[in-house]
Amino acid sequence: MSTAAFHISSLLEKMTSSDKDFRFMATSDLMSELQKDSIQLDEDSERKVVKMLLRLLEDKNGEVQNLAVKCLGPLVGKVKEYQVETIVDALCANMRSDKEQLRDIAGIGLKTVLSELPPAATGSGLASSVCRKITGQLTSAITQQEDVAVQLEALDILSDMLSRLGAPLGAFHASLLHCLLPQLSSPRLAVRKRAVGALGHLAAACSTDLFVELADHLLDRLPGPHAPASPAAVRTLIQCLGSVGRQAGHRLGNHLDRLVPLVEEFCNMDDDELRESCLQAFEAFLRKCPKEMGPHVPNITSLCLQYMKHDPNYNYDSDGDEEEMETEDSEFSEQESEDEYSDDDDMSWKVRRAAAKCMAALIGSRPDLLPDFHRTLAPALIHRFREREENVKADVFGTYIVLLRQTRPPKGWLEAMEEPTQTGSNLHMLRGQVPLVVKALQRQLKDRSVRARQGCFSLLAELAGVLPGSLAEHMPVLISGVVFSLADRSNSSTIRMDALAFLQGLLGTEPAEAFHPHLPTLLPPVLACVADPFYKIAAEALLVLQELVRVLWPLDRPRMLDPEPYVGEMSSATLARLRTTDLDQEVKERAISCMGHLVGHLGDRLGDDLEPTLLLLLDRLRNEITRLPAVKALTLVARSPLQLDLQPILAEALPILASFLRKNQRALRLATLAALDALAQSQGLSLPPPAIRAVLAELPALVSESDMHVAQLAVDFLATVTQAQPASLAEVSGPVLSELLQLLHSPLLPASVLAAAEGFLQALVGTRPPCVDYTKLIDLLTAPVYNQDEDGGPGLHKQVFHSLARCVAALAAACPQEAAGTANRLVCDARSPNSSTGVKVLAFLSLAEVGQVAGPGPQRELKTVLLEALGSPSEDVRAAASYALGRVGAGNLPDFLPFLLGQIEAEPRRQYLLLHSLREALGAAQPDSLKPYAEDIWALLFQRCEGAEEGTRGVVAECIGKLVLVNPPFLLPRFRKQLAAGEFMESLQDPDLNVRRATLAFFNSAVHNKPSLIRDLLDDILPLLYQETKVRRDLIREVEMGPFKHAVDDGLDVRKAAFECMYSLLESCLGQLDICEFLNHVEDGLKDHYDIRMLTFIMLARLATLCPAPVLQRVDRLIEPLRATCTAKVKAGSVKQEFEKQDELKRSAMRAVAALLTIPEVGKSPIMADFSSQIRSNPELAALFESIQKDSTSPPSTDSMELS
Repeated sequence: MSTAAFHISSLLEKMTSSDKDFRFMATSDLMSELQKDSIQLDEDSERKVVKMLLRLLEDKNGEVQNLAVKCLGPLVGKVKEYQVETIVDALCANMRSDKEQLRDIAGIGLKTVLSELPPAATGSGLASSVCRKITGQLTSAITQQEDVAVQLEALDILSDMLSRLGAPLGAFHASLLHCLLPQLSSPRLAVRKRAVGALGHLAAACSTDLFVELADHLLDRLPGPHAPASPAAVRTLIQCLGSVGRQAGHRLGNHLDRLVPLVEEFCNMDDDELRESCLQAFEAFLRKCPKEMGPHVPNITSLCLQYMKHDPNYNYDSDGDEEEMETEDSEFSEQESEDEYSDDDDMSWKVRRAAAKCMAALIGSRPDLLPDFHRTLAPALIHRFREREENVKADVFGTYIVLLRQTRPPKGWLEAMEEPTQTGSNLHMLRGQVPLVVKALQRQLKDRSVRARQGCFSLLAELAGVLPGSLAEHMPVLISGVVFSLADRSNSSTIRMDALAFLQGLLGTEPAEAFHPHLPTLLPPVLACVADPFYKIAAEALLVLQELVRVLWPLDRPRMLDPEPYVGEMSSATLARLRTTDLDQEVKERAISCMGHLVGHLGDRLGDDLEPTLLLLLDRLRNEITRLPAVKALTLVARSPLQLDLQPILAEALPILASFLRKNQRALRLATLAALDALAQSQGLSLPPPAIRAVLAELPALVSESDMHVAQLAVDFLATVTQAQPASLAEVSGPVLSELLQLLHSPLLPASVLAAAEGFLQALVGTRPPCVDYTKLIDLLTAPVYNQDEDGGPGLHKQVFHSLARCVAALAAACPQEAAGTANRLVCDARSPNSSTGVKVLAFLSLAEVGQVAGPGPQRELKTVLLEALGSPSEDVRAAASYALGRVGAGNLPDFLPFLLGQIEAEPRRQYLLLHSLREALGAAQPDSLKPYAEDIWALLFQRCEGAEEGTRGVVAECIGKLVLVNPPFLLPRFRKQLAAGEFMESLQDPDLNVRRATLAFFNSAVHNKPSLIRDLLDDILPLLYQETKVRRDLIREVEMGPFKHAVDDGLDVRKAAFECMYSLLESCLGQLDICEFLNHVEDGLKDHYDIRMLTFIMLARLATLCPAPVLQRVDRLIEPLRATCTAKVKAGSVKQEFEKQDELKRSAMRAVAALLTIPEVGKSPIMADFSSQIRSNPELAALFESIQKDSTSPPSTDSMELS
């Protein structure tokens, strides 16, 4: 017998003890055993444990019973299926017992077991078999209404079961529906309520036919508004519609035209509870079926406006003066305390709350109606800020915040637009509301209720984020509100934290001048919060103090406010926090950061406090827990333009920083390199040389390909030290250079690292005397290319030649006197017949960069050399020469450009290479220097627009684009005239496929780079774009290939371009799209060609995250094409590529399925449930799905997928 089994059998023995404490402790020990993952029960132990726990459920002692019920949860996962069924059978029998206590325990037990069952998605059949067992018993318990308590418990369990495991119960759905519907007319309110909840969960999971039956039943039972009916019955039906709407509203779309007018009528009956249910139903419909609710929006808007101010028991004296109202308010509160009973019967607040929530759903689901909402809803909402009921007030604030969020300008929106756009006019209307909002909140900011003030802060913070700077003129009101909350010590600490967070946000959005007059009142409460014993408040206050210092005394502008009166108390408050060692980690870090800002911005005013503060910082550097924030603070201090004297700490700080460069923590290494660079720049010569040498010894190891960012900072620091203390570099220049050359040979070298390397090399030759000789450095750089064997071997990557050429040019630029000699040598190397291809490529690429600084000497020869090279047999040499010709030409236009244009005319065979040179010249030259030649280039390019070669036409197009940018006001109108096809819209309807494809490519580029230009034109463009996504039969032709016929679709490229545009629109113009229409075309794309299906799968995954409601409405139609793709088989004997393609398609379709399943209600759809079980039963699909789910637990990558 294993030890675990022995231990458990001893526990079971104790459970039979007559002493209840023994039984309790043994059950408790069993619970801890069962919660261990490692426990393995043999069959005998399983049977005994189950039997014993079922016995304890009937124990005389309530505590033992409760503990035994809790044990059932972990037990379910540890025992075999048939044991779980034994437990369930016993619990169901107890449900029908005469003893109330036993029934309660059995109910809790069933809920516990159900919550622990593995969901059907894991492929375990346990859930379905248990549910089947329970369902029959539950339905009989519900229909036989002898005992209401049993009925309620059964309804509760059924609701639970349907919400978690709706799909596996498919076979029972019909019987459940027929069992639940009669309960809606039960005389007991509790039964009706629970039946309503269960029906909502059932509606989400049942088949379409059953759903229609349910909806029809509810609609038929709803009497006409004038027919006699009991209010309770109507209320229940409306609540049931609301519940169905919340759980499965996406399926109600087709019934809404019948439904909504009925519900509207009931809204007008004088019954507050009914009104609340009606408004809640509308809220659900608006969230789930925004499109179908479109025609009903005006009516619902007026209902919301009417019922948001529905308060028959209270008189808001709207015309009264503010003060008058205040007295009235206090009278009211006294009267309220005398006779409370009247308010308990008042249900009107629930109606107002439901109206506010319904309005929030309305604003959230219809961003296209924002201007109307600003005109009609916003004033009404602002008027209701004075609501007396706290819960309702919170929802009114919440609704206004939804309106603000919808108004927030989209990314990439340009304010300086010529014509007033929709977003611009919304913001303009919002600006007009700001004074009204502040006036309405003025009293609320000093309200007794904490919740009201929190609402004010979150609303104002949102407003400041949408309209930065709009609150500046209202600062007196806001600051007094903030100070009021900061001084509020009566209640919980959250209000003070909210006030601090709001203040911090305000400092970021409003101009600094607005705070100047209020600093004397604002600073003392903030400093009091810095000293607060509660760590969260102290941390938040330190952040505010840091922001105050940064904003009010910025380093890049002259000081507008004298810091003298404030600097003493600010520094002493922060120092007090900095000196205390037994603080929370967050407070320590914030105190160090705040001190860094104080010293960096106001160090010159700290006087005698400066040195002790710096020594404290040094002390924090030595401590492992605080070293990272201390390094960052030191960087701030070193970068400060105040030229502070850091001598007291330099000698000790540098060795500590040097030791950090060896640490594993990457963030620390990066921060340390930034700090060292800042110190070297500001302190330069005063850095102690021995300490600098200790730091430099650590650097060669950091200049490596394994971490490019660290390498870049290390090389930047080396360049700074070279300029400040060239002598210190002597020892490390050798090892550092060899590492740097290794780095330059990396094909993955980022531009930033290359720029840093150029700076360092220039610094090396720029000192007097130079640290390393110019010719030595050039030889070091070029040696790998010159020493390469002629027969090739594994050569250097193409990118490496570009990197080396840039470095050669950087050296030549740093030593102008050497440049001509270098250029001559390069020209000789390029001419020499003995030079290898690599040498020639490097020579040309270097000349391209050096030619501009070398002066006119070598350029005479250059032309002939470059022209010869254009005929070279090696493609790499030709490309390098063509690039060099353009770049050198850009530096000497009068000499080169006429020559280049002449060559393009004279040499049609080399046209492609010469046009590439022209493109480089246009890109590299100064626009003003190009203007005299614009006409000649223009004429030449437009002659070549009609060329037969698509590659040539592509280069010509790039040249024209660059040329137009030389002088846009003059050339752009001419260019538009040349577009004979006229405007963009017309070219989208051009009969030529290539024109349409190019137009779509242009549109895609505009959507990516300048979305603000096209947002307001989308209404006209989208129908044309959608037209291009259709498969056109007239463009599909059959080609005979020997005995086979092969279909070729000429329209595929245009369709693909159109779908790419649609994907881009999702990123930048989502608000302007009618998603339902958009989805129709995505749906067609799911059945199209391979390339297009790949695109639409990615779009579907994106849509599932961006706008789940419309996707949910048609999920059943979207799943079919996905299922078809996942189950498709490749014909036997197909080529390898076909199999790879199909695998890629399957994987992409599975990603879309996984994304759809992130919408909670999708899993309940019967079609999806069926597909899920199909995936699980097929081992290949199951493995694929699992691997995708693993990938998606890391951050989702749908948005960064390649579209090429």
